[in-house]
Amino acid sequence: MKTQWIVIANAASARIFRRDTANAPLVPIATLAHDASRLHARELESDRPGSHAADSSRGPNHFEPRGDARRKEHRRFAREIAQRLDAGVKAGEYGSLTLFASNPFMGELKAQLSEPVTRRLKATLNNDLSHVGIAELDRRMSGPWSATH
Repeated sequence: MKTQWIVIANAASARIFRRDTANAPLVPIATLAHDASRLHARELESDRPGSHAADSSRGPNHFEPRGDARRKEHRRFAREIAQRLDAGVKAGEYGSLTLFASNPFMGELKAQLSEPVTRRLKATLNNDLSHVGIAELDRRMSGPWSATH
């Protein structure tokens, strides 16, 4: 088995672990945090929606921002995680990858992965394990599926 990386993530935090063999313990590699993802949208936006007279009408026309501010922060964090995974691939640090992420953050994360990282992706599970300690993670991930991935 080539070295496996396991990512445990949600929209505000991510932990990356390494496992060198199927029976080896999990070894922490990195912890990433994105505090802006925890903020309310009103705290992320710098101003009220703008207004603009788009025609010759007398009243202002209001428009909303194109994207939700929280979703932009989630996407930004997903990109940060993906860049770390890409750096690991380029450095030859792992041969396979398993992602555990909350839903819908899993979709944001997978959308940011490069082709070389995607090729190493062996399993994705929509499960937020960010609150689980390393001993419990190790116990949960030592099932029969981990030996094949």
